[in-house]
Amino acid sequence: MLSKSAARRFFLGGTFVCFGAFVLLTLDTLRRIPAQTNQDAMTADVVRGKHLWDSSNCMGCHTLLGEGAYYAPELTRVYERRGPTFITAMLKDPAAMYPGQRRMQDYKFSDAQIADLVAFLQWIGTMDLNGFPAKPTLGQVAVVNSSTGETMAATADRPLVFNQLCIACHSLGGQGGMVGPALDGVGNRLTADYIKSWLRDPLSVKKDSKMPKLPLSEEIITELVAFLSKQTTASTPKEAGK
Repeated sequence: MLSKSAARRFFLGGTFVCFGAFVLLTLDTLRRIPAQTNQDAMTADVVRGKHLWDSSNCMGCHTLLGEGAYYAPELTRVYERRGPTFITAMLKDPAAMYPGQRRMQDYKFSDAQIADLVAFLQWIGTMDLNGFPAKPTLGQVAVVNSSTGETMAATADRPLVFNQLCIACHSLGGQGGMVGPALDGVGNRLTADYIKSWLRDPLSVKKDSKMPKLPLSEEIITELVAFLSKQTTASTPKEAGK
């Protein structure tokens, strides 16, 4: 058993050692922050986007860097997960993206404000957060090989924008959203010209369409038309149920 003086020395020594370790770890963290947060890439539009994020109380519904509310999706890696086209369309008209489902408030952001928020979310997504949150595996969408019945990954021929944007509402190979119709066999049902017209402006093709006019460039539309035109095999009930 320790004497009172020995216990006092033990307590004080342990306190100073722990305090010293805490100071050193704090200094090391401060040293790492500029590089891990890509501080050099913090442009003026990123700063404006951050102020707009705060003034609009986005964290009242969303989480960012693990902090905020859990009512709406976590947005730390949303730029990687959904891409700028989806984010822009969602901020411009939330209700149009998910008719009758989404309850996100329309803040009536201007195009410049939306661009600032997109820049801010892009910058947030480049931070080195030591593996947080887990990296999304959007490219590895599981589908079923109809000849063998085995699950495999369909990654090679899918445009990035398809996995970021289209899958949010449509499904392919039994994977994806259920807001819009499945895209299996769409190349058999629709011509390339029809798909192109639809992607440019769905409401000009069908006035009561629930799909909004998305901010797609001609380059992206051409890429999507080429991909969708190749989807000539409809999914089987077995595949759709996977």
